[in-house]
Amino acid sequence: MINPPIKILQQYWNHNTFKPLQEEVINAVLEGEDVFALLPTGGGKSICFQVPALLKEGICIVISPLIALMQDQVQHLSNKNIKSIALPSGIKYAELDTLLDNCIYGNYKFLYLSPERLQQDIVQERLRKMNINLIAVDEAHCISQWGNDFRPSYKKIEILRNIHPSVPIIALTASATPEVVEDIITELDLFQPKVFRQSFFRSNLGYRVEHADDKNYSLIRILNTYPGTSIVYVRNRKSAIEISNFLTTNGYTATYYHGGVDSNEKTKRFKRWMQEEIRVMVATNAFGMGIDKSNVRTVIHYTIPESIESYFQEAGRAGRDGKPSFTFLLKNENDHYRLRNQFIKVLPDIDMVKLVYRKLCNYFQIPYGEGEQTKFDFSFTNFCAIYNLHTLTTYATLQFLDRCGVIRFMQRFTKKTSVHITTSGNQLLNFLENHKEHQLIIKAILRTYGGVFDEETVINISQIASKTNQSETRIVQTLEQLKKVDLLEFTHQISDADIIFLVPREDEHTINRIKHHLTKQNASKVKKIEAILEFTNDNHTCRSRQLLHYFGENDTSDCGICDYCESRNNKIGTVNLDDIKESIIELLKTKNLSSRDLLSALPYSEELVLKVLREMNEHQIIKINYDNNYQLV
Repeated sequence: MINPPIKILQQYWNHNTFKPLQEEVINAVLEGEDVFALLPTGGGKSICFQVPALLKEGICIVISPLIALMQDQVQHLSNKNIKSIALPSGIKYAELDTLLDNCIYGNYKFLYLSPERLQQDIVQERLRKMNINLIAVDEAHCISQWGNDFRPSYKKIEILRNIHPSVPIIALTASATPEVVEDIITELDLFQPKVFRQSFFRSNLGYRVEHADDKNYSLIRILNTYPGTSIVYVRNRKSAIEISNFLTTNGYTATYYHGGVDSNEKTKRFKRWMQEEIRVMVATNAFGMGIDKSNVRTVIHYTIPESIESYFQEAGRAGRDGKPSFTFLLKNENDHYRLRNQFIKVLPDIDMVKLVYRKLCNYFQIPYGEGEQTKFDFSFTNFCAIYNLHTLTTYATLQFLDRCGVIRFMQRFTKKTSVHITTSGNQLLNFLENHKEHQLIIKAILRTYGGVFDEETVINISQIASKTNQSETRIVQTLEQLKKVDLLEFTHQISDADIIFLVPREDEHTINRIKHHLTKQNASKVKKIEAILEFTNDNHTCRSRQLLHYFGENDTSDCGICDYCESRNNKIGTVNLDDIKESIIELLKTKNLSSRDLLSALPYSEELVLKVLREMNEHQIIKINYDNNYQLV
């Protein structure tokens, strides 16, 4: 007889076996135990609470910090005909009231909540009436002040424990140091929890850190050496576009993905990459959630990420099918300076947080004591320009306010174009009779949108451009001209984010409540930057061992396939590093050469040549000149 968890897995996921530790976690939950599950990226965390919740009467409450993650999981469950619902920020009170009633009376199996939602009286009142079978805390590291994305609002999860003290809790995360694990168990008040920890060791994944004076050259070489699907992680949107264009120009099928790409376009690009119409996805860290592609052969970090946790999760998207795969982290002399500049020097102090919050409230004209749950389109660039704010520090401040539950700062690129014709039909026709150059465009709008005389109507510029065979720029220019002569109202806004105010405006009081978190957050950020820099600089220890040690696994052995292990194996063999050193000196006596020139001229592996170059540079035998060539000192 098939046991119930396997039956559920087969029925809804079409799998016949669980991944490591999944079944053990599920059985512990079914026995009513509090559970802590530390499973690496790709370990199937959601199955661990979804299967037992489906086997028990009632509804499972899932706490998640990310709206996109909630929506993604709800969509996946809905596709399996499993009733689930998410209550992100920004929902109006009447709609919230209805949705909560549906959870009580509508046989829903999963309710996804942000931690901020738990603080609302109406939510707490309805939760008391629900038959809750399980509380799942996803991304549980957010509750720890030492976690990679600490969110003080996560500490409010204890509200659920007070409302339903007998309901078991399962906490799940993919990255947590021993310090964070201990903190999570304490903060969630887990009672004698069953702790399941899967080793982070990946025997098929080779971690490599490369010094690259010319990163584009290194990128091409890696893609040529290692066939198959690839992800290239970059730090910002501009780099994503530039590197994608560079790869396309050089004959690779590539595209880019970042928070500013239209959601429909994101879906198209993701689908093409999944179906391998596109080989390389160049992306910011916005490309991470819901990636279930097992045959990614290489993950390449074009720049150093901000923490080992981020690096490990992103690198872990390679080789989930168990076949040999590689992750490359490219670095050069400027990266350490840039990393500290981007993530440490821009950390805000409390005065900056107060300033940005006050300016933000003024920007949207939020009166004192009001604004709770109001939502706005937000142009970050325009906001910084109006108030002459430093963009990186302001961005870090908005992220902090988001983590602390003061606002919800969601990056997304949107265009809102609306028209309301404020004159009579006869007056408009008379104007067009004398300005025939506008007739085609206005008539196309009138035929497409019947309500433009009655109220502000959202229109699709692309659709009008297609119907009239005119450029979008021409459409906008025409509407702007008609606006100037008071024939219509025209709004054409481009926003790169949404802002939701989660609490009423109280200025000093609002920020003073959270200022003690700022010091801890900044200290944690500095600690994490130093840890990833140490990882990139340590060329004397197996990369896998370094990562495992960071996450508390000390009883490990060398992986055999990282850059350190390969160079060590080569050194033990027939290659003498002193021979490489002498060969480099002889070549540089003639003329200065780039690393690419030296690799072409020398009959040794790239790993060994780059290792010797680094050591010679450190010992000031050679140096890099202004042309990015090596020369003898």
